[in-house]
Amino acid sequence: MALVEKPSIASLSCLFLCPNSFLCNPNVLSIRSFSTARVKKITTPSPEIYDVLVHNHQFSPELAAALASSRLPKSTTPGRADSVLSFLKEKSFTTAQLQKLVGYYPRILGLTIEGFEFRFKPFRDLGLSSEEIAKIISNNQMILQLSMASNIIPKLSMLKGLLGSNEEVARLLKNCAWFVLSDLEKKLMPNVEILKSCSIPMERIVHFLHSEPRCFLVKSDIMRKSADKAIEFGVSRTSVVFIHALKVLSFTGEETWEVKMETLRDLGFSDDDIFTMFRNHPNVFGALAKTMKNKIDVLLATGKYNISDIVAFPAALGFSIEKRLEPRIQILRCLESRNLIEKWPALSGLSRSTNDRFFDSFVRPYCDEIGRECITKICQGQREMKLSVDVQETCMKS
Repeated sequence: MALVEKPSIASLSCLFLCPNSFLCNPNVLSIRSFSTARVKKITTPSPEIYDVLVHNHQFSPELAAALASSRLPKSTTPGRADSVLSFLKEKSFTTAQLQKLVGYYPRILGLTIEGFEFRFKPFRDLGLSSEEIAKIISNNQMILQLSMASNIIPKLSMLKGLLGSNEEVARLLKNCAWFVLSDLEKKLMPNVEILKSCSIPMERIVHFLHSEPRCFLVKSDIMRKSADKAIEFGVSRTSVVFIHALKVLSFTGEETWEVKMETLRDLGFSDDDIFTMFRNHPNVFGALAKTMKNKIDVLLATGKYNISDIVAFPAALGFSIEKRLEPRIQILRCLESRNLIEKWPALSGLSRSTNDRFFDSFVRPYCDEIGRECITKICQGQREMKLSVDVQETCMKS
């Protein structure tokens, strides 16, 4: 007996309405997004269902009330609902995952244990653990609605043919399970062929697939245009940054790209400067134009760094103003104002140095001179610095 009815076009349409930026986001369908609009009310709520959900399985009273009043299948008896949820708990589903799953698709409360086993088996065969399967399914609830025989299993086979082993498929799905929900023949496979046509070896494509899975889920015409544009900008197809350039261009519309170009031009960058930066570090162009401008303004305002410095080391724009750039700039200004340093570090040293290295170079040697005030500045508002208490205490005592 089939697990569920054939999904309607309306139920599948959510696959195509989700914006690309959320393709691999596990919180897209969280319990917070649950709406009773999904669960059509009927006049006679089931107090027995409510009792099972709240007292047996610790569902929130609000969600349980909505589910108990929903138009569930006739097979959804209190005993069946309790049996389904108990089974899923045995399969490592947490209460939070169950609430997300049932809140999205209440009809699972009337499904059979055999049906669940049938759907879980292909994922177990890949070597995925119960916890991993629970995470994948709770974050990608449509897996329980799509046909296993004509949809899920063929996609898993296609992925295995591409990647070469169950282990590689499992690794990919743990990173981004949307591959079993997307049309692989219209997206993944054509995109792989496009990269092959750019003389990228299959080994590197597989590496890119694991590191940047969303890039392979865009429409193939977008991938082709992005590849052509990256080549036009001078990004080498044999460079490791080529796929990063594709990722940025694939998720940046023409108008948005032009806004970034104009923003940089207004700041004094030439087109050659911009393309040089893009070739060296395309990822920084994934940020909003306003964000890029703010970081450039902070660096130029120091009077120590200019446009040529930023063009030479655009990776500096990938660091946070609040957590890294500004606190370090404050320390350097403090040192300079007290004539403790004559020269600031290069832009790469300012931004890329590890926290410990920056501390050892510009804080520890001047502990007595700059005192607690400046040391506090570098430790506050910069959570990523993670300076140990011992190091700070050592500096205070030195």
